Amino acid sequence: MVDRPSDEALVYDWNGVNRRGRLIQPGVTFFDETLRDGIQNPSVTDPKQSDKLELIHLMDQIGIHVADIGLPGSSKRNYDDVLAICEEIGRSKLKIRPAVAGRTVVTDITPMIDIAQKVGMPLEVYTFIGSSPIRQLAEAWDLQAIAKKSAEAIDVAVKAGLPTCYVTEDTTRSRPEVLATLFKSAIDHGATRLCLSDTVGHATPDGVRNLIEFTKSVIVSMGLKAGAGGIGIDWHGHNDRGLALENAIWALEFGADRVHGTALGIGERVGNAQMELILLNLKLLGELEGQDTTKLVQYCETAARATHWQIPINYPLVGRDAFRTSTGVHAAAIIKAEQKGDAWLADRIYSGVPAGLFGRHQEICIGFMSGVSNVTYWLKKRGIEPSKALVDGILAHAKSCDRILEDEEVMVLVREQGVS
Repeated sequence: MVDRPSDEALVYDWNGVNRRGRLIQPGVTFFDETLRDGIQNPSVTDPKQSDKLELIHLMDQIGIHVADIGLPGSSKRNYDDVLAICEEIGRSKLKIRPAVAGRTVVTDITPMIDIAQKVGMPLEVYTFIGSSPIRQLAEAWDLQAIAKKSAEAIDVAVKAGLPTCYVTEDTTRSRPEVLATLFKSAIDHGATRLCLSDTVGHATPDGVRNLIEFTKSVIVSMGLKAGAGGIGIDWHGHNDRGLALENAIWALEFGADRVHGTALGIGERVGNAQMELILLNLKLLGELEGQDTTKLVQYCETAARATHWQIPINYPLVGRDAFRTSTGVHAAAIIKAEQKGDAWLADRIYSGVPAGLFGRHQEICIGFMSGVSNVTYWLKKRGIEPSKALVDGILAHAKSCDRILEDEEVMVLVREQGVS
């Protein structure tokens, strides 16, 4: 490869201009909700227990710190699956830590305690209750009733020695004086984390900032540290406005020390923040250390298979078309970069996401917008001599179509030319 400018000189990164330092502060953790909130999506299938165990291993491999593995108080099936996952984590000595969810109802907490005692490991308890005025009206709750139910549930979990996170549902539409009362009471009763929930996907980045800053001020007013090493702050966001991914990344910058996501963003209604895209973006921002991002595709494909979910063809990173091009100009640029022996350049010339970082590769296809370079490249990749007659014949056929040719279609044309 001939001398060329440095990688940094070839890509001017506007994303880093005026950055005030690292986006992620020390101690930040990732919380996977695929096996709880994810399977609450109305169109998915609850995975088989064996699939859940496979997903837990993949979560561990991609660097997820904590996974919500279910609501053991909701059914025997859920209880059995949670127990099996905990046993697998212990047996395989995985680094990932199990968390479980339940209402602020003592009968939801007791199965968690029972499982923790059986497996000999502390499950993180996420106990939730609605806090917004609209929810209070629907449930006929008042602040006193919410605070009482919350304190009773937290007390049971804390007395059993389980680390407890207090989850206010619909936090992003809750009144500040209500949240302040509930947060202080939860901390007084032993909760070590507060989860801010954008339950209906209401928040914009401004809302994320305002809510996290408010929560930090409540914690600090109690003489405590907010964030990692103190009272932790979780961000749990839904995607009803299409802002879940953006909000999750902003939450980290604004001071949340734990962010939630699900594989492929599956979850209630239109879903949650996409865990693989959170990790992808943080990797590209230079913020991840130690995560094996080459397993993200396998993580997503396994989740899709286990839940019977269809991955859109244009989905970032994992979709069929994520790294495919048939356009002649684009293909020619990639090919020229490869001919220079410059894999770094070839993987970035027409891609803002380098496929190789995530275990995939750039693909050049043949279609109605292709040129000679597409066909020549495609044939050479498969060890087929690109004679002029063969290239012209394939390209003529491609130009007569209204779509990209499937590989087998091209091979039929190859065989018709007498090439084996």
